[in-house]
Amino acid sequence: MVFKKIFIYFAGLSFAVALSLLMLSLHNGPATFESAHAQAIEDSELSLNPVYSGFSSPTGIAFLNDSGNHALVIEKKGSVKLISNGVVSPDSIMTFNVDTKVERGLLGVDVMKKNGITYVFFYITENLAGSSSSASDELRNRVYGFQWTGNGLTNQKLLLDLPAIPGPNHNAGKITIGKDGNLYTVVGDLNHETKLQNFADGGEPDLTGSIYRINPLDGSALPDNPFVGSNVPNLEKTFAYGLRNSFGLTTDPVTGNIWDTENGPSFSDEINIVNPGFNSGWKSVMGPISSSDKTEADLVQFPNSKYHDPQVSWPDPIAVTDIEFINTPLLGAKYQNNILVGDYLNGNLYFFKVRGDRTALDVTDALIDTQAEMDAYTLGTRFGGITDIKTGPDGKVYVVSYKTGDIYTIS
Repeated sequence: MVFKKIFIYFAGLSFAVALSLLMLSLHNGPATFESAHAQAIEDSELSLNPVYSGFSSPTGIAFLNDSGNHALVIEKKGSVKLISNGVVSPDSIMTFNVDTKVERGLLGVDVMKKNGITYVFFYITENLAGSSSSASDELRNRVYGFQWTGNGLTNQKLLLDLPAIPGPNHNAGKITIGKDGNLYTVVGDLNHETKLQNFADGGEPDLTGSIYRINPLDGSALPDNPFVGSNVPNLEKTFAYGLRNSFGLTTDPVTGNIWDTENGPSFSDEINIVNPGFNSGWKSVMGPISSSDKTEADLVQFPNSKYHDPQVSWPDPIAVTDIEFINTPLLGAKYQNNILVGDYLNGNLYFFKVRGDRTALDVTDALIDTQAEMDAYTLGTRFGGITDIKTGPDGKVYVVSYKTGDIYTIS
């Protein structure tokens, strides 16, 4: 069986004491977990190189231009760092007032170019009081949009205002710009129990445990969103629901389909294809529904919603994190438009092929429950807790390590 370890930060499990001890060490500057062994890529035809270092708990990277020589790196504590022509700015170009307790912080970033303007989007757990000691009712998970001027960020706009309590875990926070030009983002359940978490007698939808699809310029709901016109409150911007927690959200560059990763409790991390109206099943189901004592009839189904099993699940959680399509020919035909997935527990990078119709993964077994199966999909090791994977404009794949504070390229 895949080896089990104590609960850690990104797993989102339930051992609160271990979590608190770990987070104390994560919040006070660069992490000190670096492996005694070097990072490695299992394919000898690929090259792995560390390219940037010295970040403090980095959670994401986004590229500002097509040449790839300008990029933003975000740190959990709220700092935005600029990489310009290979040089990391010593000072932050922007710092958000964020709460950093457990999984809160500056959590997601993405970039969109439209009509000659570069837009930058951030997902943060905002501290409305501007102080790390504020009361929990002064916290919100928010998505902001900015315009990039060439040397700074301007025209701040609030696009999405979401709950942040009670938490402090299950904040999620990834952002992806879809092939359709719209903005997708995800928030975890924040330990709520509503109809969005498949409690039939729970409260009405309250903007938790969901993936959202909004207009990236003004934050409005899209008229073709799956629940528009359903007369169910707070669902106009919702694309999918029934999610526990997620640190991975991406767009298939070929079809535009949305994919995510989802963290289980003490079992069943998942990779999902997210169709419009997808109900991921939490809190009734994690992993394939056949492994539970539930049926689809036990789930809360809104108009136009539909449950389906995950593409892959790990019965023993690996603390699955980011997911990315390899949108480049640079790594070779084997990799192009297929998927990389990271984890936090092992610092592993996994590779999965997509089937011909691009609606499923090419796997022999949807349950990865042996070490041999783990090894079969493991492309890279010892990255020290992966928080972001991005295909750069230069065709290289960038891998962000939360624990080491480093960024690597695969080419």
